[in-house]
Amino acid sequence: MTAKDKAPHYAGHRARLRERFLEGGADALQDYELLELVLSFAHPRGDVKPLAKELIQRFGGFSAAISADSRALKEIKGVGETTIAALRVVRAAAVRLAREDASERTVLSSWDRVLAYCRTALAHEPTERVHVLFLDTKNVLIRAEAQGRGTIDHTPVYPREVVKRALELGAAAMILVHNHPSGDPTPSKADIDMTRQIVAAAKPLGIEIHDHLIIAKRGHASFKSLGLL
Repeated sequence: MTAKDKAPHYAGHRARLRERFLEGGADALQDYELLELVLSFAHPRGDVKPLAKELIQRFGGFSAAISADSRALKEIKGVGETTIAALRVVRAAAVRLAREDASERTVLSSWDRVLAYCRTALAHEPTERVHVLFLDTKNVLIRAEAQGRGTIDHTPVYPREVVKRALELGAAAMILVHNHPSGDPTPSKADIDMTRQIVAAAKPLGIEIHDHLIIAKRGHASFKSLGLL
């Protein structure tokens, strides 16, 4: 019996997955297969197809699985720190690539890239998070930062701290972004009130608020488009 014959049954399957991925990219694989390939780096030995399928079924898709809360992930048999780290690396890479893509040109002339970054960063977050895109005088992205993390339906945000950070970065404008884990991007009264407070704090200092985007699994809402700014 050759060494090849002694290879575990999953070795050939992994090799075929890698080959399909390298030749055809992500579109050549189904969601669970792409996730299986990711998990194979965290679990060099063992068949991870059942785990990949369970993660997809449990969370509803590839993006949701790599963005899932650590506590929820740990409830699944076979998921430990190594698996969670692998998923986090993939998600962090996706967010960073999307952010750099959005930073390549003037934000207001590449709105689709900005929305793609915001969706990648926030659409599948299980709790509310507020991000701020800080822009220079030419509306080029200086930095994108998280300003707060809260519960499933509320995040405390302090307008003075947001404006203070804009001054520290020398920002001339901002785009506010936060997510609605419920899936409905409709602005709440609290969202509107918070936005008005930040606008009021920024205006005397000459800092413009271009928009406030609410990101959700079922789409997004723009305060500017809705006439709320």
